[in-house]
Amino acid sequence: MKRPNFQLTPHFSYDVMTHSAWAEANHVDNTPDCLQLAAMENVCRKVLEPLYDHCGPVQILSAFRSEVVNIGHHGLGGSKHLTGEAVDIVLPDDETGRAYFRFLKTLPDIDQMRFEYNRMGDMWLHVSTCLDPRENRHQVFPNYRLTYA
Repeated sequence: MKRPNFQLTPHFSYDVMTHSAWAEANHVDNTPDCLQLAAMENVCRKVLEPLYDHCGPVQILSAFRSEVVNIGHHGLGGSKHLTGEAVDIVLPDDETGRAYFRFLKTLPDIDQMRFEYNRMGDMWLHVSTCLDPRENRHQVFPNYRLTYA
């Protein structure tokens, strides 16, 4: 089945925000409903576009995940990825990660932001913003990993 693709905002497409290599490899549908699609567009508008405008191109690791895809990614049951309200941003290096973090914590509509890591040492920035801004918790966790030269 061919996946649709269209721009959610000037720099972020539906395909980028719903892509999952795990879903493709396992032939699992990762199609959001209308409310999840609205939440994805909100994340693009409130988080990703301002970050793009401030720091330049941004690479997405993961955004929307259906329930099956979230399980495949070993995501938490209450993950904001399920509602389309979260995005994991690739960090090419620690310096870029810290720059992204410093900028994003100034935005008014952050629900939650934290660095996440896997066992292989990869790091990304998890950011969520709620479709209803009154639900944003404004939780920012500067849990940088320690690096050694």
